[in-house]
Amino acid sequence: MTKRIFKYICLVALAVFLACMLLIMGVLYEYFTGEAKAQLRAQTDLAAQGVARNGIGFFDGLDTTDYRITLVGADGNVIYDSAADAEEMKNHADREEIAAARETGSGESSRYSETLTRRSFYCAKLLPDGSVLRLSCTQSSVIALMLGMLQPILVIALIAALLSLFFASKLSKRIVQPLNELNLDEPLKNDCYDELTPLLRRIESQHRQILLQLELLRQKQDEFEAVTGSMNEGLLLLNDKGTVLSINAAAARILDADRGCVGQDALTLNRSVAMQELLEKVLGGEQAQAQLELSSGIYELDASPVMSDGRLRGAALLLFDVTDKADAEQMRREFTANVSHELKTPLHSISGCAELLLNGMVKPEDVKQFDLQIYSEAQRMIRLVDDILRLSRLDEGAIDMQRSCCDLFELSRSTLDALQSEAQAAGISLSLEGGSAVINGIPQLLDSIIFNLCDNAIKYNKPGGSVCIRVEDFPDHAVLTVSDTGIGIPAEHQTRVFERFYRVDKSHSKEIGGTGLGLSIVKHAARLHKAKIELESTPGHGSSFRISFSK
Repeated sequence: MTKRIFKYICLVALAVFLACMLLIMGVLYEYFTGEAKAQLRAQTDLAAQGVARNGIGFFDGLDTTDYRITLVGADGNVIYDSAADAEEMKNHADREEIAAARETGSGESSRYSETLTRRSFYCAKLLPDGSVLRLSCTQSSVIALMLGMLQPILVIALIAALLSLFFASKLSKRIVQPLNELNLDEPLKNDCYDELTPLLRRIESQHRQILLQLELLRQKQDEFEAVTGSMNEGLLLLNDKGTVLSINAAAARILDADRGCVGQDALTLNRSVAMQELLEKVLGGEQAQAQLELSSGIYELDASPVMSDGRLRGAALLLFDVTDKADAEQMRREFTANVSHELKTPLHSISGCAELLLNGMVKPEDVKQFDLQIYSEAQRMIRLVDDILRLSRLDEGAIDMQRSCCDLFELSRSTLDALQSEAQAAGISLSLEGGSAVINGIPQLLDSIIFNLCDNAIKYNKPGGSVCIRVEDFPDHAVLTVSDTGIGIPAEHQTRVFERFYRVDKSHSKEIGGTGLGLSIVKHAARLHKAKIELESTPGHGSSFRISFSK
């Protein structure tokens, strides 16, 4: 603004200077022209009187440097001319000033010479003898006059320009200084030009409106951050170029980024092919979905374009954790395959035995053995179906089962009594240690935990081995420990023995008729009681399962 004011002041000063110069030169030129004409008339009158008295001899010795004197006879022929040979001059009867003098006694005229850029003034006087005396003088044009005065004009112009620059600089700074010192936070408290009062009032009104809008925006931003910050799902907002505008805490955690990624391209967060293809679609105006496999899990990415007035303004990306869903789907597929496999084997055995019996291909003495095989396989299928149903109920949270106060020691005693005959047949000794420990639990599930652990300890034991149940009571928890002296579990299998249908020794499991679901039932039942399972095992020396129940 200072530069513009400075420029305009200089232009105005220059325009005023030029106008003044032209006006002054014009006035002076007209003034000197009038003076020259008045003096020419006076000189003409004096010369006319002299010629009238003395005749043409009046011109002898007369200084005619400043004026040109011409004497024209009554017939128009030139009798005398102070600047040229009178005999060679043309007849002057038709000259304007000569004709006017013959009619009125005096005449004047002026003629401009473009070649010489000069103007000539003529004044004529009628003499008593009928002749006409004419005097003339020349005057330079305005342009010639200015060219003649060029040096002083340039000096004056230079002085005027310097003064204009100096005062323009001072004046522009002085004009702008109050504007630069305006307090825009409190516009009405400024001591400034009265002409700015309406502007300052408008600024004050807009200032209050802007503060109100900023406060509303801040509140909405806080609300937005509070909502998105508490989301478990990740949220990314992008502009139409794919630049990150906002990222919530969940998305930053999932993508292993920080809030400093705002303003960067979204591909800097994840450069996978799935992410690139999704961004291409959503920034093209299409909804898109993708699945990202990250170190923290598997996430489903849903992207939706944000449109306004038919134009793409940006995109919103949501990240959902589908790790459990993917694991459950994988487990379902594995479970279906395992169930199919586990059921197919006994069914084939039953079908084969039944077919041989049906076709009469079995000797009478072998019929009992085939009946026993069919019965054994059917019982195995029944146990498998029972275990599957039991796991299904556990997956649903066992909501139809009631909790009550249960004594782990008494439940353990009952289980050992039920397994005593099986243990004796296998040559395994059973023992119970510890004392009463009462917890709030589901009796059926607690009994299932103890039974499956003890049943496995008997089946996977060595001849002459032992199984010991120990129940310990503490102020805030109770501990159930089932130890055996069996074959043990290798370290590489210990993290997977609780999976469904997982067997360490598949051939031995089939021999003893295990379903592969016992420890999985133990794991789910313990989870419903919020109990913690610990396993210690050494191959060839036995295993110890320790379950801590919180009171």
